Amino acid sequence: MNKKTKRSIFIAFLLIVFNGTLYLALADDHKGKKWYEKILNHDDHDDHSGKHGKKKRERHKDDDHNERYLKQVNDPIYKNVCGGCHFVYQPELLPSASWMEILANLDDHFGESVELDTDSSKTISGYLKSHSAENSSAKRAAKIMRSLGGRVPLRITDIPYIREKHHELSSNVLKRESIGSLSNCSACHTTAEKGIYEDDNVKIPR
Repeated sequence: MNKKTKRSIFIAFLLIVFNGTLYLALADDHKGKKWYEKILNHDDHDDHSGKHGKKKRERHKDDDHNERYLKQVNDPIYKNVCGGCHFVYQPELLPSASWMEILANLDDHFGESVELDTDSSKTISGYLKSHSAENSSAKRAAKIMRSLGGRVPLRITDIPYIREKHHELSSNVLKRESIGSLSNCSACHTTAEKGIYEDDNVKIPR
């Protein structure tokens, strides 16, 4: 075997080893990326179409939390009373214990005093309790409850799950006049009123 042939075989061997190593590295990177996106970015998109999505739906077909979106607020009294001052939050965004605590302290409702007649109070209380996070069939509501670990927050923005979903937003962005704070859901979530909070429907105003 001459020198030239040996050199060619050696080069071919190096190429095989290099390509194999590169393939494994890319495969691991791809796998890691998918895991990261699943946990932090796309953990609410559990109904993708295609073969993998079909398998996932079949695996969770008996899951009580199988709805993709939160239910749109449909109680007129709750909408009129609370919607007159701020975004009308879906009851599924908080557990019933949180809603009851909020209603019990309307004389100091985040710095404001809110007065409700007996009938309105009873109607709103019943609506919030029956449609709260623990009574919801939406996957997002289930994730909210899991993140709380038994805690009873008085603000939606104190929910660990909600904070994690917005962890990439800087305080400067939230302080923009067009947004104001993290509690102003509809400023960025263009379909928030419909109970849809997917990334595809987010537009951050300047």
